[in-house]
Amino acid sequence: MKRTATRRGFLAATGAGVAGLAGCLGGTDGGDGGGSADGDGDAASPTGTTTGTPIPGESSLLLNWKPSGLHVPYFAAKANGFYEEEGLTLSEIQTGEGSTFSAKQAGLGNVDFAVTSSDQMLNVNSRDLSPQSVGVVMQKSPAVVFSTRDTFGGELTSVDQLAGKTVGTGPGMVRMLTTLLLEEAGVREDVEMVDTGYDTVQQLLSGKIDAAGGVFGDAISAEAQDYTVDSLAVGDSIPSYGHVIATNREWAGSNPEAVRAFLRATARGAAWAQQRPGEATDRLIDANGVLEESRDQQRRKWETMASEFMLGDTVAEHGWGWSRSEPWQVVHDALVEADALGGDVDPATVWTNEYLDTDYRFVGSYTDSV
Repeated sequence: MKRTATRRGFLAATGAGVAGLAGCLGGTDGGDGGGSADGDGDAASPTGTTTGTPIPGESSLLLNWKPSGLHVPYFAAKANGFYEEEGLTLSEIQTGEGSTFSAKQAGLGNVDFAVTSSDQMLNVNSRDLSPQSVGVVMQKSPAVVFSTRDTFGGELTSVDQLAGKTVGTGPGMVRMLTTLLLEEAGVREDVEMVDTGYDTVQQLLSGKIDAAGGVFGDAISAEAQDYTVDSLAVGDSIPSYGHVIATNREWAGSNPEAVRAFLRATARGAAWAQQRPGEATDRLIDANGVLEESRDQQRRKWETMASEFMLGDTVAEHGWGWSRSEPWQVVHDALVEADALGGDVDPATVWTNEYLDTDYRFVGSYTDSV
């Protein structure tokens, strides 16, 4: 949708530029782009307005970072024409500059939709902007503690095994969640935690640390270097979300059909991609040719995200995208403990489920669809 000049002026004044555009495909015909993830048709009218009427204007999506296997659902949905079938014109998918930047841009209203994280939604809302999460893409945080068999001297299967070891992490939420995981297991005092900056994987592979706190993509990167890697997902013990979809709450309130259409199409894209991981990776790489050299890693990232981080009891009970209060509260409390917020923020105010159409099968029955 059209942006206001005053908001763009704010960005110019503060030196915050709009992220570069990542190449993306337009809609495709027939075949795999029909009314269901398998192309066999869904409801009589799959469009955002339920009558086939296009939603006025154009929208854009800002990623949290450079395109990767973690962003397959959006590229699959766009390439297969799912957004168009919902009546929504998604004109571009933009490369991001981090979750903080994405949350700010959504809060400012400079993009209609943005991929960000729960911690940055809370952070930005504590600093006089009001982006709102309208859907959870990753029901579990991507944070993991991992090691290689060579470095660890065997298989890592339990947090208890980290007692007496050195665990390295970079800064930010990964470090906070790793700390919570160790505390939950009662071994924090027996673990030496060190700051490895942005060189965590290489320090692990070189044996400088015994285990690493990172995201599952880091573990996949280590595997790609022919190491046997074992990972412990933080989200299995600590309720916390990964990627969420943010928008400006005032804009969403004025454009509810656009928000619902975007979420329906994205859920359908995710279901289609989970059924066809190879083809879905092709859609991503067709739009981002630089990823061709890492095709196998990108597919592995998507398959891991789809099978281990997007599903769960909440999705089975309520549907794709659903938020619960506990993960938001857990992350909020961790940020407060770390003095990482700019002010007071009620975690219950930064998310909503009101735009999720649970009667739509790729939302309400996502688990059955995949």
